[in-house]
Amino acid sequence: MDAERLELESFLPYRLNRLTDAVSREFSALYRERYGITRPEWRLLATLGQYGTMTATEIGRHSSMHKTKVSRAVTALEKRRWVARETSEADRRVEQLRLTKAGMDAYRDMVPLAKDYERRLEHAISTARFADFDHALGRLEALVLGK
Repeated sequence: MDAERLELESFLPYRLNRLTDAVSREFSALYRERYGITRPEWRLLATLGQYGTMTATEIGRHSSMHKTKVSRAVTALEKRRWVARETSEADRRVEQLRLTKAGMDAYRDMVPLAKDYERRLEHAISTARFADFDHALGRLEALVLGK
């Protein structure tokens, strides 16, 4: 590669960013079509399903979501009766969030969908060495981006 010119299409951070976005969009299409939920709602559901009761701040920190996205996701999943809020006995300003029975049922139903999607991606990766990873990254780009 010419030191004076950057080929964006072969620049690893660009490729990773592009692939991450494509993977996220492709996976989100599966749960959006099946359950009608957004990416933040999925992250909230997955986080509570994995860890149980948490505060919105803890969820935001764990899932790398801004507090407004967490708040909107909580509101949306509360309307579906998948999430419930409980005021903390120790500090009335803090609300603990948990999945309801319906939310836990939805989470359990989504886990195989997520694991199947993950297996599709893992199947495209053969090794962790960089040359092989670079090749695998190209294979993932072909799989997800269709190139």
